[in-house]
Amino acid sequence: MLLAFDTSSAAVTVALATPGGEIVASSTTVDALRHGELLAPAIAAALASAGVTPRELTGIAVGVGPGPFTGLRVGLVTARTMGEVLGISVAGVCSLDILARQSSLTLPVAVATDARRKEIYWALYDGPAADGSRRRLEGPAVDKPAEVAHVLSGLPVIGRGAVLYGEVLGVPVDDVVEYPSAEVLATGVATRTLEVVAPDPLYLRRPDVTMSSGPKSVL
Repeated sequence: MLLAFDTSSAAVTVALATPGGEIVASSTTVDALRHGELLAPAIAAALASAGVTPRELTGIAVGVGPGPFTGLRVGLVTARTMGEVLGISVAGVCSLDILARQSSLTLPVAVATDARRKEIYWALYDGPAADGSRRRLEGPAVDKPAEVAHVLSGLPVIGRGAVLYGEVLGVPVDDVVEYPSAEVLATGVATRTLEVVAPDPLYLRRPDVTMSSGPKSVL
């Protein structure tokens, strides 16, 4: 069984899937301030709902961001700790890729999520292949919405950034998928239609922002 979760946004989303990608349990709670309180109980509830013990897990998939440090760290620390204790592999996936995979449109799409500080994380994607996968064409990057409005212009935009800055980006905000889905993450990793990377945090800063004296550790 594959356990998947993402805490890169205001949502804490968890799913449990069979090796073939069938979802057997899932939950999503939106609360930007309680990732640390919500993730472990959500994982326990998913396992209990499916009648699965942690020792029956064969792998873990986790969203690696980009996202705010505090929430993202909760998911990555949990994934890496569980993987170490259980002796199973941990697959990372760019959280913007997850959102792009959630789109049912047959067109190229853009993803824009909330980077706080009145900024967005964004990336551009090609139309879906036959298996539903999408190729990332540009990004991920972080910018002020007005600075990339011309890049996203004319494309459907998915993610919380479209809701917050739809007027600036010039995109409609009706029925926008706002947050990554652990169900899509689990299915995408199980069916190999999402690109897997190391479970390391994907942090982005604009070039004009002063960097701190040293990198932040996820552990």
